[in-house]
Amino acid sequence: MMRLDKFLSLSGQGTRNEVKLILKKKRVTVASEIVKDGRTQVDKNATDIAVDGRQVLYQQYFYYMLNKPQGVVSATKDNLDKTVVELLKGEDFREDIFPVGRLDKNTTGLLILTNDGQLGHDLTQPKKHVEKEYWAEIDGIVTDETISKFATGLTLKNGEKVKPAELLVEQVEQGQCPTQSGSRSIIRIVIHEGKFHQVKRMFEAVDMYVLELKRLRMGDLPLDKSLELGAYRPLTKEEVESLKK
Repeated sequence: MMRLDKFLSLSGQGTRNEVKLILKKKRVTVASEIVKDGRTQVDKNATDIAVDGRQVLYQQYFYYMLNKPQGVVSATKDNLDKTVVELLKGEDFREDIFPVGRLDKNTTGLLILTNDGQLGHDLTQPKKHVEKEYWAEIDGIVTDETISKFATGLTLKNGEKVKPAELLVEQVEQGQCPTQSGSRSIIRIVIHEGKFHQVKRMFEAVDMYVLELKRLRMGDLPLDKSLELGAYRPLTKEEVESLKK
């Protein structure tokens, strides 16, 4: 059992103060009866609680997969740019939802949004070694020597060491590209940590530059190819369980 005001707040109906106002305005019913007292005890599994006639079900944690577009920042609030949580529709937005880890403003791809603090902590802790796979377009030619350097662990230009990464070249174009070097490489890379701007800084360490970057996978969770840029969907129960392993 729990208090009605807590039930409503945790079910996404607003802050405690907003819930008090909803109750005061007689917008809440329990078993078809108007209830104004937030201290009323209710079963968290109740199916007969409604706001404005719409059924409200208790759900503690929410998990979404977002295909992050460019120009949006991985934050809950920002004074200059639109944030990833602002991409959520009104019925899905909650004050406690946050992005798990960060993608640069101009990096696209898989981003998890949730209010499960423990999962967010586990997925971003270096000691957990959660894999992150990216697709990237690189200004320059990625050679076997480059692949070897990434495989043994690079030292970034600021002296910071990073763990070994798997680098796969999918395509190389030489001499005819509108890039600084005149060449470009299409690659995939798997890293096992999440340092600030890590992929971009790794290529800068070998005097190459990332032109475009997209995250394809986090742990065992791949980006849903059917999601358009800026679109999102709830994670399935199986996907959540996979992330928690």
